[in-house]
Amino acid sequence: MMQEIDALNEGNVPFWLSQEATLKSLDQLVTLEKACFSVPWSRQHFHAELEGNQFSRVRIIPHPECTQNLQIIAYICVWIVFEEIRYLNLAVHPDFRRRGLAKQLIHETLDLGMRAGCCRGMLEVRKTNDMAKNLYESFNFKSYSTRKSYYTNPTEDAILMTLDPLATHDDERRDGRGNAIGSQTTIHTIS
Repeated sequence: MMQEIDALNEGNVPFWLSQEATLKSLDQLVTLEKACFSVPWSRQHFHAELEGNQFSRVRIIPHPECTQNLQIIAYICVWIVFEEIRYLNLAVHPDFRRRGLAKQLIHETLDLGMRAGCCRGMLEVRKTNDMAKNLYESFNFKSYSTRKSYYTNPTEDAILMTLDPLATHDDERRDGRGNAIGSQTTIHTIS
């Protein structure tokens, strides 16, 4: 039986229990990555994100029945660097797609970014990955540039997208007058 919890939102989308990844998640992250991508991240890459990068946050959604062969069904990796949350990777096992897991992980990390004081979100997506572009656009990410031949296997351009100001799917930070905040960044330096 699936242990889904109904989310408290108007869409009544199922809510999956997520958690922070640890080194114990490493083998399952690599397995999931290989099931999802033609050029998967390596074990060393995941290890660096989990242990060697102070800016990295990796959230996972474990299989609700915790079977031996499929323990992690989705993950997201973001960097929170000062006022920016950068989306590095998002994967959902092919057997669990179109169930709201990617939306949930994006929503959770946007909230995490806002709590950390981030003002904007950034990401790259394959030019032909319409499903991913539509997903990010549903959170109001906007395309702003292209990186030629960014991806390999196959070689493909990347579409750069930004969310500025940073807001969750159904919420936007506003000042006392109802104006959106976070689109302006001031950097203070000491000479």
